[in-house]
Amino acid sequence: MSSVSARVQREGAVRIAIIGGGVAGLTAAYELAGAGSAHVHLFENGPELGGLASGFKGRASWDWPLEKFYHHLFTNDDAIIRLTEEIGAGGLLEIHRPSTVMHFQGANYPLDSPGRLLRFPHLSLPQKLRMGLVLAYLKYHPRPPWRAFDRLLADEWLARRMGETAYGKLWRPMLEGKFGPHFQDVNLAWFWARVYKRTPRLGYYRGGFQAFVDRLGAAARERGVTVETNAPVRAVSPLAEGGFRVESGAREENGGESSASGSFDIVLATVSPRLMQRLAPELPPGYLSKLGALRHMGAVVMTVALDRPLLKETYWVNVPKAEGLPFLVLVEHTNMIDPGRYGGDHLLYLGDYLEPSHRYFTMSQEELLAEFLPALPRFNRAFRPEWVTGAWLHRATYAQPVPVRGYAAMIPDLRTPLRGLYFASMSQVYPWDRGTNYAVEIGQRAARMILEDSG
Repeated sequence: MSSVSARVQREGAVRIAIIGGGVAGLTAAYELAGAGSAHVHLFENGPELGGLASGFKGRASWDWPLEKFYHHLFTNDDAIIRLTEEIGAGGLLEIHRPSTVMHFQGANYPLDSPGRLLRFPHLSLPQKLRMGLVLAYLKYHPRPPWRAFDRLLADEWLARRMGETAYGKLWRPMLEGKFGPHFQDVNLAWFWARVYKRTPRLGYYRGGFQAFVDRLGAAARERGVTVETNAPVRAVSPLAEGGFRVESGAREENGGESSASGSFDIVLATVSPRLMQRLAPELPPGYLSKLGALRHMGAVVMTVALDRPLLKETYWVNVPKAEGLPFLVLVEHTNMIDPGRYGGDHLLYLGDYLEPSHRYFTMSQEELLAEFLPALPRFNRAFRPEWVTGAWLHRATYAQPVPVRGYAAMIPDLRTPLRGLYFASMSQVYPWDRGTNYAVEIGQRAARMILEDSG
């Protein structure tokens, strides 16, 4: 019998702390509380739930909040779609078929179907067929060999299989844009997962992803979860008698201890690897070094409101770094969602993945806007700065794990060496890419593990 099981028999229901109110933490809280034998307390650093999926209302005229970092679902994102139905939010989910293009040498080319790929004018027919066969192999392989792909470098393998010309024109610049100086270290399993999971039809919630988050938070509360926002956790310390002390900054600000004071039998941290190192320095050196070995990229996203559309119909524009533009992606959100939901504003995301030390993380909103706006005439020659009616800047230093060769062996276990302390992050959803579907999956996996371990 585990120490947690013995304590529960002596003292009653187990006390569980969850650090982080993003989709993973909320999902775990909902699942654990549903088991009926735990008191679950969730600590969220910020003022609202949702993490990277949280929204904001830029103006009072907006009916719906908008994600700080662009979000959508693929139609095969089964975990989050099932959870959406389970919590009674199925009516919020809408399916769209927006247009996605690649920006290449000053023009936009749709490449989201075999027919459109064949019409791309900058490659010969044999080059396009060769590239198409490689993509088809990755997407439709009957038994995806992703574990073998974990040991291969994407850049080397794709250049060899697609041919240097086709790969060098379309895919290498995108990989370089996504991972910067680390792009040659990224393994093929990550690239395979991106191709394998993509669907042309996309899901989006009525009311934005914040509507889903709010419903999930309400469902967790209905099951008895205590949710505390504006409660940054400063430390997780093991106690001599078992369990952990969770120190929250909110308690100091209030001049005493909140309702979350005291010990917890179990702690699940759904934070970044670097923050986990700081929260739990008493973890064994081997586990701490695993956390420290994980690389990641940050994200900088500028949301811009225009008084008219920038593009006619296109939702998503991939922008290779070879084009010399100051951002990696342009998403015209209101070419998928009616601008009437946002008071008539036409909303663009201008985003980039960058190393956390990049200058974009210290520039002001005005400075970044001045850097980004001169690029917009590349997409619409008629664009004028006078079209801009508002802008909002959001940044996250931990947004995209870098899956290097051999990454499968580098992933820290969800069970840490300190019994009763668990860790679940975007860096552990591999081979899948980060996203809300996999946040749900890892939250459910962590909850099952905790329930099994605690008896």
